[in-house]
Amino acid sequence: MVGLLGWLISFFVLIALLVLVVYQLMCLADLEFDHINPYDSATRINQVIIPEYVTQGGLFLIFFLTGHWLLALLCVPYLYYNIKTYMDNRHFVDVTEIFNNLNWEKKKRLFKIGYLVATLFLSLFWLIWSSVEDDELGF
Repeated sequence: MVGLLGWLISFFVLIALLVLVVYQLMCLADLEFDHINPYDSATRINQVIIPEYVTQGGLFLIFFLTGHWLLALLCVPYLYYNIKTYMDNRHFVDVTEIFNNLNWEKKKRLFKIGYLVATLFLSLFWLIWSSVEDDELGF
């Protein structure tokens, strides 16, 4: 039952991460189509960068502490990238350079979404597997 609870928590954390990254991508798309000015777009994106990094670090800790080594190992490159950009002070979107870096910023978010969706499917698979396994044991 503890394993099932760990999978449920990781599932909801992954959904939260997806929401944060999709929100950033939507802000960039609004900027591209001139629905929002660069300052507002950069401010909105920068407000969710640190929560995204903390949530992703929490996801790694959940996988690591619950003994799901494969998914914890899959979280390491994303976690390393987040730590590296934070340490190099490149984690925030610059208002003056947002138009020049718009395609790159969108590609980064699309890559993150692809990674998170793949991790979500793996997590969902193991969530269902754990619930069926607990059902067979009579819990």
